[in-house]
Amino acid sequence: MAINIQMPALSPTMEEGTLSKWLVKEGDTVTSGSLLAEIETDKATMEFESIDEGVVGKILIPEGTDNVKVGTVIAVLVEEGESLPSDAPAPKADTPAPKAEAAAPKPEPEVAKATPAPAAAPAPAPAASGDRVKASPLARRIAAQSGIDLANLAGSGPNGRIVKADLEGAKPGATAPQPAAAPAAAPTPASAPAPAHAPITAQDFGIPHEAEKLSNIRKTIARRLTESKQTIPHIYLTVDIRLDALLKLRTELNAALASTGVKLSVNDMLIKALAKALLAVPKCNVQFAGDTLLKFSRADISVAVSIPAGLITPIIVDAGGKAISKISTEMKDLAARAKDGKLAPHEYQGGTASLSNMGMMGIKQFEAVINPPQAMIMAIGAGEPRPYVIDGALGIATVMSATGSFDHRAIDGSDGAELMKVFKELVEAPLGLVA
Repeated sequence: MAINIQMPALSPTMEEGTLSKWLVKEGDTVTSGSLLAEIETDKATMEFESIDEGVVGKILIPEGTDNVKVGTVIAVLVEEGESLPSDAPAPKADTPAPKAEAAAPKPEPEVAKATPAPAAAPAPAPAASGDRVKASPLARRIAAQSGIDLANLAGSGPNGRIVKADLEGAKPGATAPQPAAAPAAAPTPASAPAPAHAPITAQDFGIPHEAEKLSNIRKTIARRLTESKQTIPHIYLTVDIRLDALLKLRTELNAALASTGVKLSVNDMLIKALAKALLAVPKCNVQFAGDTLLKFSRADISVAVSIPAGLITPIIVDAGGKAISKISTEMKDLAARAKDGKLAPHEYQGGTASLSNMGMMGIKQFEAVINPPQAMIMAIGAGEPRPYVIDGALGIATVMSATGSFDHRAIDGSDGAELMKVFKELVEAPLGLVA
C-alpha cells in the first residue's frame, strides 16, 4: 500500500518551507529514522526523518522548491516489489477536503436542511488532526482489507504509531467518518484570512542592482521584528558598567581552566550575570500573555547569534544554575551548530529573556528589539577605556554600556531599573557569579 510523505511542520510557527535537498532518490529503500530531505523552515535548515519503511516510489516535489505548504504530499513510499498506483499521479495534501465542501453550499435550502443532522451525531475525533495517521505499512494493509478505520485507534508504537497488535479486537467493517459534517463548520467570511499588509513595491529608480530572494529565516525575522515594534511598547534603560574586575576574574579563571581546554569569554560571564539578575528581580523574568502574566522560576537566556541566513537565538537553559564553564561549553556548541543550521527546535524556541552583544564589533551602545513573546532583552556595547570616577577621583577604567529593552505592558520602569542595577552590581563585583 502506497504511503504519502507530507511536508512536515518542523517548528510550531512553520506554515510552509523550502525543500532544500533530497537525501534519497526514487528506488531507494528507507526505514523508520532514515533521513529523507533537508528542509528550510522559518527558523533553520533541518533534516527530515522518515517514520515509515518502504521504497521511494515517487518524488513529487523537486528539491529547491520554495513555499511548500505544510501537509503537501512531497513523495510516495511503496512496499518492496509494489508499483506506484497509476490512479494517484500527484496527490495533494490530505487536508484540503474542507475546501471542497466549502465551495459546495450553493443551493441554500438543501444545505440548511442537511446541516442539523451531523450536529446530532458528531463524528469521532481523528487520531491525528491535520496530519496523516501514523501506522506501519502492515497495519495499513490489514486495516484496508478489514475495513477498519485507523483514525479511531490509539497507537502503541513509537510516537503513537499504530502497529499490527493495535488492530486486534478492532471492529471489522468500521469505516472512516464521512466528511458530511464539514458544511456545519464551513468557513464564514470572518474566518477568511485578512490581507497582512499592502505589498511593498520595489523602487530602483534605474540604479544598477540585483534582486536577492529572501530566505524563509529572513522573512520570519522581518515579520517578527515588525510585530514586536508594532505591538510591544518598548522602554529602554541604560547603565554604564566598569569591567576591570570582571576582566581580571576572567583571566584568573581561564588560567585555572587551561588544562580542561575551556576558555571563558566575557559574553559567557554576562549570560550568567543576566540570568542571576533575573532570578534576583523576578518581576522582570516574565511574559505578557493578554489578560495573564507568566512568571518564570528559571532563567533561560536566548543569545543572539549571527548566521549567514540572518539571526538565530539558541538558548542556555537554566543559565542561573549553571557554572560559567558549562555555559561556555554549551554556547560554543550551540553557536557552531546554529551556523551549520543543525539546531533542533527546542534549542532555539523558548527562553525567558535575551542577550545581544555587539561589543566585539566596536558598537558603543544600542537598543535591541524585544524577541516576542519574551518581555526583555539586554543589549551589550563594547568595553573601552573611559574617564571614570574611582574612589572619588577621576581616573581611567574599562567601561561598557548595557541597555535593557523592556515590554512596558509586563514590566514597570522601576522594576526594569532594579534589574539593571543588580546586573551592574554582579558585573562590577563578579565573585557573585562563581559563588
